[in-house]
Amino acid sequence: MTINREEGGIAGQIARDLREAVRSGRLASATRLPASRELARDLGVSRGAVVEAYEQLVAEGFLESRVGAGTRVALIAPVGSRSRDARSLPESLDGYRPTSPDLGAFPRRAWLAALRQVLATLPNDALDYGDPGGVRELRVELAAYLRRVRAADVVPEDIVIVTGVAQGLSLSVHVLAKAKGRPIRLATEAPTSTRQEPLLRRAGAELAGVPVDAEGIDVGALARTGADAVLLTPAHHYPTGVVLSPRRRAELVAWAAATGAVILEDDYDAEFRFDRDPVGCLQGLAPGRVVFTGSVSKALAPGMRLGWLAAPPALAAAVRRARAELDLGSPVLDQYTLAYFIRSGGYDRHLRRMRREYRVRRDALVTALAEHFPDVRVQGISAGLHLYAEVDGDPAAFAGQAQAYGLAAESAGQGVAIGFACLSEHRIAGAVRAMAGVKGDPAGQG
Repeated sequence: MTINREEGGIAGQIARDLREAVRSGRLASATRLPASRELARDLGVSRGAVVEAYEQLVAEGFLESRVGAGTRVALIAPVGSRSRDARSLPESLDGYRPTSPDLGAFPRRAWLAALRQVLATLPNDALDYGDPGGVRELRVELAAYLRRVRAADVVPEDIVIVTGVAQGLSLSVHVLAKAKGRPIRLATEAPTSTRQEPLLRRAGAELAGVPVDAEGIDVGALARTGADAVLLTPAHHYPTGVVLSPRRRAELVAWAAATGAVILEDDYDAEFRFDRDPVGCLQGLAPGRVVFTGSVSKALAPGMRLGWLAAPPALAAAVRRARAELDLGSPVLDQYTLAYFIRSGGYDRHLRRMRREYRVRRDALVTALAEHFPDVRVQGISAGLHLYAEVDGDPAAFAGQAQAYGLAAESAGQGVAIGFACLSEHRIAGAVRAMAGVKGDPAGQG
C-alpha cells in the first residue's frame, strides 16, 4: 500500500485500498488485519488515520471488530464482484415537506456559469437524440463521483440517467416484473413514506411491509415474506432516521445471495451526514445484487428531475431498453451541465456549504425541542434533512401544531418527522418557542 498524502486524505486512501483488497479477494473473509498501531507504523502514518479507516469499513460491512478478537474481514458472501455475467440475474406536492431541501439555496450563479460553458462548447450533434441511458459525459463523471464519495463499485456502463429516484425505481420494478412474467413481490420498510407506493404498484409490484428497528430493516422478517426484491434506504431511513447497521448489511447481502433477490437501494439523504463521513453505499458491498438509485433532488432541487441508477450489467441494459421504449431519455442540456458542474468542483463546493448550514439548523431544532418539549424523544439526527420525534401524546396533533407555527412536519409511524432545511435557525427556534406557548413571535420569526 502506497500512501499519496495529497489524494483524498490518508484515512480515505487507506479505506479505499483495503476495500478494493476485500472486493478483489486479496483479503479473504475472516482474515485478521494488523493492529492499528502496527499498520500505522508500517505505512508511516498516524494511528488515528488507520483507526478512522477501520471504523469506516466496519460501518460499511467490509470489516468487523470485536473486543479481544481484533479487526477481521467480514464474512461476505461471494456476490460482490461487478461481473459482466448476466446468469445471476433474471432474463429478460403540496408545500414544504419534512424532506424538502432549501430551494432558496439553489446555486443559481454557479449553475448558470456551468450552463453557459456548456452552451459555448457543446458540438451541434450533441443536441440530437442520444443514448436513452444518458449522456456518456455525465455517466463518466457520476461513476467517478460515486466511487469517490459513496464507495460504489460502478463503471459508466452500469449507469442509466433517469428523471429521479422515482423513475429509477419504477423502471427497475417494470424490468424485473417483465423478466418474471408476473408482478414481483417487493418488500418495503415499515414505516415508510407512502408516496412511492402507487408508482411501484403500477410498475408491477405487490408490496409487503417489513419492520424497521434500531438497526434498520429486520432481515429475518424480510426472509419470511418470500420477496423477489426489497426497497430500502440504508443511509438514512424515512421517517426514523436509522442508518442500516453493519450486521444488518451482512445479513441482507447473505439473504440476497441465498435467494437470488434484488436489493433496490434508495440513497436517500446520503449527501448530508453530520457526525462523520457518509457510510459507503450498500451497492459497494454487493454490486452484483444491488440497484443503486440517487438524484440531485436533495442536493440541488427536486424540480430538476435529474437522477441516476447503477445496476448489474444485464439489468442496466434492460432498463436502458425500457427507457428507449418509454420516452427516449432525459434532456441533454441538463445532463451536460451537471457533468460540468461535478467536473469543475461546483457540486462538491455546494454540498459542503449546505452540509454546514443544515447542521446549524438541525442543532437549532434539537436544542429548541429539548428546551421547550423535554418529554419529546429525538432520534435520527446523524444525517438527512429531518429528525424523528417520539411524542407521548397524539403524533398527528403534534404535527398539526408544528405545521401551524410554520414547521414542515407530518405524523409518521408512532412519531413525527420534522424538517429543518427550509427555515433559518432563528425561525426554527421561534416556531418551537411559539408552539410551547412562550411569549414571542407566533409566526416563528424569532
